[in-house]
Amino acid sequence: MILLRRELGDVLRQARQAQGRTLRDVAASAQVSLGYLSELERGEKEASSELLAAVCEALGVRLSEAMHQVSERLVLAEAMTAPVPLPVPAAEPVVSAA
Repeated sequence: MILLRRELGDVLRQARQAQGRTLRDVAASAQVSLGYLSELERGEKEASSELLAAVCEALGVRLSEAMHQVSERLVLAEAMTAPVPLPVPAAEPVVSAA
């Protein structure tokens, strides 16, 4: 099952790691607990809009950009889990030999 909170957590973690920052540093900047930020990054907690805005600000990432990245990840995840329609060949007419 595709979960928004997991995709969001991955986007936040990637942004933090790309900056070479620690959970402790970002949590302090966003004024959230280290444990809570860790749970967000692991997709275990749902972030309120206020909390998400604070984390994005602490990371220097626009909220719209973070949500855009989440949206792109969801599109890819949905494509990988969607059933693959098999081509059904057109039926050939049956010709009787009688």
